[in-house]
Amino acid sequence: MEFLRKYLDKVKPNFEPGGKLHMFHSVFDGFETFLFVPNKTSKRGVHIHDAIDSKRTMSMVVIALIPCLLFGMYNTGYQHYLAVGQDPGFWMTFWYGLLAVLPIVIVSYVVGLGIEFVVAQIKGHEIQEGFLVSGILIPLIVPIDTPLWMIALATAFSVIFAKEVFGGTGYNIWNVALIARAFLFFAYPSKMSGESIWVRTGTTFGIGEGQVVDSFSGATPLGQIGSSPVSVEVTNTMGDPLSYWDMFLGLIPGSIGETSTLCILLGAIILLVTGVANWRTMLSVFIGGAVTVLMFNAIGTTPAMQVSVMEQLLLGGFAFGAVFMATDPVTSPRTQTGKYVFGFLIGFFAICVRVLNPGYPEGMMLAILFMNSFAPLIDHYVVEANVKRRLKRVAINSKGGNNE
Repeated sequence: MEFLRKYLDKVKPNFEPGGKLHMFHSVFDGFETFLFVPNKTSKRGVHIHDAIDSKRTMSMVVIALIPCLLFGMYNTGYQHYLAVGQDPGFWMTFWYGLLAVLPIVIVSYVVGLGIEFVVAQIKGHEIQEGFLVSGILIPLIVPIDTPLWMIALATAFSVIFAKEVFGGTGYNIWNVALIARAFLFFAYPSKMSGESIWVRTGTTFGIGEGQVVDSFSGATPLGQIGSSPVSVEVTNTMGDPLSYWDMFLGLIPGSIGETSTLCILLGAIILLVTGVANWRTMLSVFIGGAVTVLMFNAIGTTPAMQVSVMEQLLLGGFAFGAVFMATDPVTSPRTQTGKYVFGFLIGFFAICVRVLNPGYPEGMMLAILFMNSFAPLIDHYVVEANVKRRLKRVAINSKGGNNE
């Protein structure tokens, strides 16, 4: 790394004012600060200095997402070969998933970071680092068969209209990755829901006779529950019953990175140990979801209302949203009490959408985006309540002092 540091110091004058490459200063600054912690300090105002800047924080979230990404690649291949009745072994299964998922990740980053670079150049600002996380979240929350041009369009829409128009990283109201998925869901609903989008179509890359999966019908477990007028036992792609262990491991149809609760749990541990995410939000999401499920279990008669707590929390994007989406520090409350309220209501609304809307068995996306809109209001009332309590305490103490 010392060699790289010396090389950057050598070429840096070219990107500073007066240098021949000054117009690309934002690009150079982005790469330099990504590789090395900035050595600049504030000259005025009140600031808190920390070796862990936002780039390092975002990088830690990306690391926490790697287990979900790798498992998503394997599960993509697993679901494909399960559909064609083949078992080529672990590495070929993973290789198929890698070739299927990697283009989605590349498109997401190229489009998103490309827009970030252009905006930084136009404004003359440093490149913002928020898309380091959004760029990997977007591929993980979409079905594997989503066309690449749709990924590009949704990414561009979310970065421009959900982030840059509000001022960039730190100013956006809604989670950028979820806005991308919401755009796809409402603009191209047939590519975001149904039974034919969860198993990758295409050849098996030379295995066997090169069979092709063409629009294979493989509904997600939540889709099976939502579409059935009677109680149903959820099954995998081939119709075999799923156990809680199957759901926890995640070898089931679903969005690329959302199926494995085990990998999500590993990511949660990384985020909590490093102090990047807040446990209050995570815990309250699960509590809110569990309480709501128990409420519906007690009063409900439809199949969706009778789904157990474990199934609701393990299936779909509930755990993924609780760990990686609800804890977004930009779009969630800042106050500690607010985090409890925010998380609980996300869990509540997510289950309500799942249970009460048969046409949309997944509710985490809408619940988080809805609560993102109310995060500032939650903080406002929490702060106001604290102020009133303190003023009341001061008044009581003053009254007591006057009596003396």
